[in-house]
Amino acid sequence: EQFHDRPDKLVEILNEYLDEMTAIVLKYQGTLDKYEGDAIMAFWGAPIAQKDHAMRCVTAALEMQNRLTVLRAKWKKEGRPPLIVRCGINTGVMIVGNIGGKERFDYTVIGDSVNLASRLEGANKQYNSHIMISDMTYQHVKSNVTVRELDMLQVKGKTEPVKVYEVLGHGDMDLTEQQTQALELYHAGIQLYRNRQWDEAIAYMQQVIKIDPTFYVAQLYSERAG
Repeated sequence: EQFHDRPDKLVEILNEYLDEMTAIVLKYQGTLDKYEGDAIMAFWGAPIAQKDHAMRCVTAALEMQNRLTVLRAKWKKEGRPPLIVRCGINTGVMIVGNIGGKERFDYTVIGDSVNLASRLEGANKQYNSHIMISDMTYQHVKSNVTVRELDMLQVKGKTEPVKVYEVLGHGDMDLTEQQTQALELYHAGIQLYRNRQWDEAIAYMQQVIKIDPTFYVAQLYSERAG
């Protein structure tokens, strides 16, 4: 809306953003599928198989967020709006190949696993998270990342809920003593919540919030349990 009368300025910032993010996808040997407005769709593991495809994708997403922190400071100085980006990542079986008509087609991926990644991207809004991964992806990367379990998410088109996590950083990321304590209390609180021990769950989540007032999802669970 800030650029409704200057579409050229909108294109300028959008191109800079897409250029920076695409470079990171390619750096980790991802395949750029398409741009959809300000969204980027990419996948790993095709056309060349990659044993570490899930980790490459998660690493790219983390680097994107780090790069955006730098870019937002730059854009603020230039009087431009800061762009907030969310990533949804899933790992699973899908079809990849040339899909379309005889005269025009795209090399792309389709399938339920692809749709789930898109759902997770949008679900970030609910949890105030930036990188959401499914349990299927987590099983591939769990020894190399630090995560915060978010929820058992019921997504459109799926009969069974999907366990999802927020990626906070690499496995060797430096957490302060307070951050570590807050994360441990939070995960303990989730188990109490799932066991329907509402009062205990609220008490744990309130401890988390006291340690880290920015721990949004702890506040979410505290409200749910109440």
